[in-house]
Amino acid sequence: QVQLVESGGGLVQPGGSLRLSCAASGFTFSNYWMYWVRQAPGKGLEWVSTITSGGVIAYYADSVKGRFTISRDNAKDTLYLQMNSLKPEDTALYYCATASAGPRYYSGSYYYTPTPSDNRGQGTQVTVSP
Repeated sequence: QVQLVESGGGLVQPGGSLRLSCAASGFTFSNYWMYWVRQAPGKGLEWVSTITSGGVIAYYADSVKGRFTISRDNAKDTLYLQMNSLKPEDTALYYCATASAGPRYYSGSYYYTPTPSDNRGQGTQVTVSP
């Protein structure tokens, strides 16, 4: 069965950095596009970034472009999210997930709406605060 376990979250000051990891098991990781999604307190899911199965192409939400970098190591079945220049508005529970589709492109930006068929982990908390 699909298992995704996120780690690496924590408390960081504005402007700081964190690296999230997502260990995958129970499926052929290298066959799947993967993504990160987050949920701030009292808000819905917000797509953050998607990476293709081979790790060659990455897509980002405008809110994190230029600050976050998604990557993967298919030999280790692990997905990463390097987060730099963190802001208080980045505070959220961060999840990794298998993608059932690629993000949509519209008017210069990418968008993705998580679907029920996407497998998601339990999440890791990121808190950005002075």
